Amino acid sequence: MPQPPRALRAVPFARGLVRLAASLSPLFRRTGVARGRERLFLVAAILAPLALVFTPNWVGLTVGGLTTFALLGWLLRGRTLYLHGAEHRAIAALEERRLRATWDGSARPSRFSLRCGTNFAALLMPVAVFGGRFWPLPPTAFTPLVVSVLALALTMELWLLVQGSARLARVVLLPGLGLQRVTTREPELEETRVALTAVASVLRRELTHR
Repeated sequence: MPQPPRALRAVPFARGLVRLAASLSPLFRRTGVARGRERLFLVAAILAPLALVFTPNWVGLTVGGLTTFALLGWLLRGRTLYLHGAEHRAIAALEERRLRATWDGSARPSRFSLRCGTNFAALLMPVAVFGGRFWPLPPTAFTPLVVSVLALALTMELWLLVQGSARLARVVLLPGLGLQRVTTREPELEETRVALTAVASVLRRELTHR
């Protein structure tokens, strides 16, 4: 993942947005993990809310709902849920130094992760709803966009805060951990090995560029 500029890492709210953008950048680069059509689909899903700012409320709700369901359907297709769980298991195996045992199938680290994006989404939803409900300024056409950006920035600050304490994270991120029962499935050994191979590739690349 690209590192944000050093000057922005210490600026509250801005650092979270920059870090979020950096985490998504591999999806949009030509040499990234997403294919051409997938990149176009993601860009359309991200830009759709901006275009809906100037439409009537019912149009925004309808198109926004359809876009959300289409994005979820695309993300959760095929074996994605099982590979998602395998990804968490592979990372946990690395952190617990049980890579060989996990590859052999004698160890089965948790498929649930405190750092999963599902936890971030579960944390973002109430922040965004609260921000939109209690926005103190007179509403304008750009209010939804401003509220969304501020909600993302505030949620990233909360995210960074709770990641510093495992106990605090387990409490604050409990809704997201529960949601991972929907967004992950118990992976088979072959799927776990796919994730372990990916982890090994990342480690090899990181060590090469040091």
